[in-house]
Amino acid sequence: MTSVTSATSTTASTTSTAQQTLSGNFQTFLTLLTTQLKNQDPMSPMDSNEFTQQLVMYSQVEQQIDTNSKLDSLISLGTTQTNSYAMSYLGKSVVLTDGTASLSSGTANWTYGLDSAASTTTLTVTDSSGKSVYTTTGETTAGTHSFAWDGKDNNGNQLADGTYTLAVASTAKDGSTVTTSVASKGTVSGIDLSGTSPQLVIGTTEIPLSSAALVTN
Repeated sequence: MTSVTSATSTTASTTSTAQQTLSGNFQTFLTLLTTQLKNQDPMSPMDSNEFTQQLVMYSQVEQQIDTNSKLDSLISLGTTQTNSYAMSYLGKSVVLTDGTASLSSGTANWTYGLDSAASTTTLTVTDSSGKSVYTTTGETTAGTHSFAWDGKDNNGNQLADGTYTLAVASTAKDGSTVTTSVASKGTVSGIDLSGTSPQLVIGTTEIPLSSAALVTN
């Protein structure tokens, strides 16, 4: 929760500084106004409309600072609630449907589905930079299938643990494209709150909270 506390303190400090600056400027304005009133020419008194307009301007700025302070408080509260919600994911299994999975200790697992039977299915694994590192053939029958990858590229080299993405391309006998889906499952071992939004830590992978399609115990 360190990042939440830091953000709240920064907001409070900024608002306080703005209020202090406005207060100082207003005091200076009153001092100058008083001096003008004391030394004004009785035959050409100060324009009361201009005086009133300046008072209204300071009042509006003060109200805006107060409004911004309240909005910042609401944003801070929302951030705190989001982070608390993210903490509830610790130790739970989540299903990801964006194709990513964590390669940990030389193992990554996916499931993929074919809406209908295919004549050919190609499975392609890419690394975090989008580079293809492994390609193989997949199942062609309709339904859900499992794919376990040992983390080795097509040359047999063991790749480093990290985030990898599986893409499935299937073609039917008539040449049409078969609709496919990809999912992976992992256990949340930590929550990273150092950024602007919580990240779920799964193995060596960090994913946004919004990427979790399903949460199970």
